[in-house]
Amino acid sequence: MDIIIALLAGIAGLLTGGLINVLADDLPARQNPRRPHYPDGTPRPLSAWLGITAFLTGQRASPENPSSCLSWRHPVVELVTALGFVGIALGYADEPNMPIWIVYLAIMILITVIDVEHRLILFAVMIPAWIFALLVAALSPEVGKSLGEYLIGGAAGFFIFFLMFLGGFIFTAMSRHQAVAFGFGDVMLATLSGLILGWKGLIPAIFITVFAGAAGALIYIIGRMIMGRRYRWFTPLPYGPYIVIGTLAVLLFREEVKEFIWWGYW
Repeated sequence: MDIIIALLAGIAGLLTGGLINVLADDLPARQNPRRPHYPDGTPRPLSAWLGITAFLTGQRASPENPSSCLSWRHPVVELVTALGFVGIALGYADEPNMPIWIVYLAIMILITVIDVEHRLILFAVMIPAWIFALLVAALSPEVGKSLGEYLIGGAAGFFIFFLMFLGGFIFTAMSRHQAVAFGFGDVMLATLSGLILGWKGLIPAIFITVFAGAAGALIYIIGRMIMGRRYRWFTPLPYGPYIVIGTLAVLLFREEVKEFIWWGYW
């Protein structure tokens, strides 16, 4: 039975990863999603709609423009999504909200891809995600949680990160640096995190986010030093992936978080 579940979840993950790639290609360019295409806009044949099949069948490049190739992001996103779906389906088979968690994972992967590539967190992604999270909170809340807890979580995520956004904006203005330290998209994402986790889950998620962000920045600086490249102060780095890490860590590994971070707080 587990093999069948894993197979179905893997197929669903591959197809969802393909959809994520389509959205990540078109939404940042303010275009309506369309059939899979190469970077030059040439439609991809059906056998190359997935990045994995495009690479395996030698159809990575556009037939009209060989220099227009699909990036490695396409098969990587599909594989990561498939593995994530399989992991959740097998690891949380008895969890009533398991399908919802799979949807949340897909949303978070899409947000991460767009933020890493374009430094953008889009309203076109966030508003449907907020609506979905509110519907889940109203219709299928976790045991022991009320709709009010999720609403407070969303409000807390907004105000805490909005204060950080204002602080970064003021610092940027005073220091005369063009780079924005903290974008409003991060505020929108933190709001989603609160709507998903509720205010009790949001607090440890913020701690994880902060420490993950600090570790990521340190790794980035060390990596540039190893490669012989000088780090420029105030270089903007996407912060959304760290909010995603904090959110998914609390959502999927809450017992471990309780034990090692919050000691049974909620």
